[in-house]
Amino acid sequence: MATPLHAHAEAADEPAPSDTVDPAPDDEAARGPSVLSLPLATLRLTAPLQWLRLGWADFKRCPRIGLFYGLCFFAMGHALLALFQKAPEYLLALSAGFLLMGPFLCLGLYDASKAMQTHSHRPSLRASLQAWRPTRGTMAIFAGVLLILEMLWGRAALVVFAVSFNTMPDKANLLAMLLDPENIGFVVTYCVVGGVFASLIFVTSVISIPMIMDRQVDAVSAGLTSIRACLQNPGVMLFWGALITGIIVIAMLPAFLGLLIAGPVIGHATWHAYRHIVPTA
Repeated sequence: MATPLHAHAEAADEPAPSDTVDPAPDDEAARGPSVLSLPLATLRLTAPLQWLRLGWADFKRCPRIGLFYGLCFFAMGHALLALFQKAPEYLLALSAGFLLMGPFLCLGLYDASKAMQTHSHRPSLRASLQAWRPTRGTMAIFAGVLLILEMLWGRAALVVFAVSFNTMPDKANLLAMLLDPENIGFVVTYCVVGGVFASLIFVTSVISIPMIMDRQVDAVSAGLTSIRACLQNPGVMLFWGALITGIIVIAMLPAFLGLLIAGPVIGHATWHAYRHIVPTA
């Protein structure tokens, strides 16, 4: 039988209970650095020209895939023209939106460029058509956000038309109306409103879609990373946006035929822009 003294000695030998719990491993550290803390590249002004060269090289390596998507651009251009030929106010807004929704239309081209860059083999059209499947939920969320912006843009365009004219002009005299010096206020206002929405959509989506496809990140992280890239390289990204707009506008002039080549080349080039700006996973 232990005496009180012996019992006290045994209790002293036992480790004292601790009121604190060993800290659990840091979940954030276990997952790795946040996508929002990724270091982004600082670009040279000539970087967009390099992206276009790489996009052209990818197009030449898989011309059948490129021409398939180019034909889709061509067909969509004519579909818009036929559907809205009696409503030029919608045609202007939706044509501008068509240019800026291009990243979604080029998703298969991003997949083709990724396959050639990471696996060094010819991609397949079937795989490019299924590139949206692994991230369909995130893509749907991001597409919904852009769709809302497009609808707001279209509504703003209608308001500008309604305030500027008593009746909506038809397609036949649209160009003459725009060139009339009396309507310079309308042209300036329309360009300013369109520029605001165009800039917002471009800044949010310039590298978001390839990033979602490549890294399977959420829509918010991809959009914020795209905004960070534009804020870090404002001159370069402005040049890139101007190049895309200029090339597409020129490609649309000869009955949309230029989109057969220009559309897929810009799609491939956008993938290389993303890989240049965001470090490899």
